[in-house]
Amino acid sequence: MASSPGSPTALPGPVVLVIEDEPSIRSIVRAAVESEGGIVYEAATARTALELARNCKPSLIVLDLGLPDADGAQVCAQIRAWSSTPIVVLSARHDEAEKVRLLDVGADDYLTKPFSTIELQARLRAQLRRAAMGPVRGGDVPYAYDGLRIDLASRTVSRDGQSIHVTPTEWELLRALVTSAGRTLTHQQLFDAVWSRSHGDAQQYLRVYVANLRRKVEQDPIRPTLIVTEPGVGYRMSLPTAAR
Repeated sequence: MASSPGSPTALPGPVVLVIEDEPSIRSIVRAAVESEGGIVYEAATARTALELARNCKPSLIVLDLGLPDADGAQVCAQIRAWSSTPIVVLSARHDEAEKVRLLDVGADDYLTKPFSTIELQARLRAQLRRAAMGPVRGGDVPYAYDGLRIDLASRTVSRDGQSIHVTPTEWELLRALVTSAGRTLTHQQLFDAVWSRSHGDAQQYLRVYVANLRRKVEQDPIRPTLIVTEPGVGYRMSLPTAAR
C-alpha cells in the first residue's frame, strides 16, 4: 500500500492475501492495498486461500466469513495453526458473539461491512505494525534439527529427505512441542493441547505417545536429543539453533 516516499504511514510493500468470494469487495480491498504500494493475491474459495497462504507467504490476510466451500472461521483456525500472519476478518454479521468467536480462533481484527477505505487501510497498517512477533516455529519456517524436518504448513515430517508417517495424535503432540520449541511444557499443558480434555492420567498418556514419537523421529530413541524429558514436569523440544 504506497503513499509518497517517506510517508510515516506508508507500508513497506506488503503482500496481502484477500480471501473474499464477492468480486466487488475484492476490488475495493485490492484498490485500498495497491493505492499504498501493496501486492495483492486473491482467493474466492477456502481451498484456493489455503494454497495461497502456504505458497505466497502473505504479510497480512483479509478474510471474509461467507465463503462458498467453508466457514471463514475454519479457514482462520487452520492458518493460525501454523502461521502468525495477521488476519483481518470482514463480515456483514454484526453479532458480538460472532466477533468474539473469530477472535478466539485466531483473528487479529474484525471489520463489519460496509466499511470505508480509510478505516480498512488504517486497520491493515495497524496489524502490519503489530506483526513484529516472531514466526511460528515449524510453520512460517520449517523446524529443522539433527536431520529432522517438520513442516506444519504441509503437515509433513521427514528425516534426511525420507518421509516419516505419524498418526493424527502423534502429529498433534509433535505440533504442540514444535510450536513451543525450547520451552518446557507440563504434562497437563500437553494433555490439554492434544486431547482437549481435563480428565485422565496426563503423564501416562504422554509416556506412551512420546515413546512412539521418539522411535520415529530420534536418531537414538534410547538417548533422545530432540524430545527431552523434564523429570516430574513434562517435555521440551530442542531448539533448531542447537543443531549439530
